[in-house]
Amino acid sequence: MAARSSTSSRIPSLSQGKLLLCSHSEKPVLRISGTKENPGRRFWGCVYFEVQEGCNFFRWANPDTEVEYSEIARLRKKLSMMKSRTKLAEWKLKFVAVLGFLGGLGLYVCCCRVGLKQRNSVSFR
Repeated sequence: MAARSSTSSRIPSLSQGKLLLCSHSEKPVLRISGTKENPGRRFWGCVYFEVQEGCNFFRWANPDTEVEYSEIARLRKKLSMMKSRTKLAEWKLKFVAVLGFLGGLGLYVCCCRVGLKQRNSVSFR
């Protein structure tokens, strides 16, 4: 797992009353995930993570919330997609508004020209 993390605690994790040790026979360190998928989520990792060759020991500190985090990641992705769609819709609306304004301006100019032509043709009779 390539995750940015920070050491939060050096308290060993207990799993069903057993002391957890990594393959270095060290107590795992409580860390905080910095990934997009699991931002701020706590996990237990090897004490040598990012220092030397770690043993890839990994365990979520609270595995019950794994479903919640995947749901949060899904909702964040959906929110990002909806924001993109909203920006596109706003751009289209502005574009149509400008086209409408220019069309109205063009119609006004045409009407003025027609009106002037009619005035000029009437005044010369």
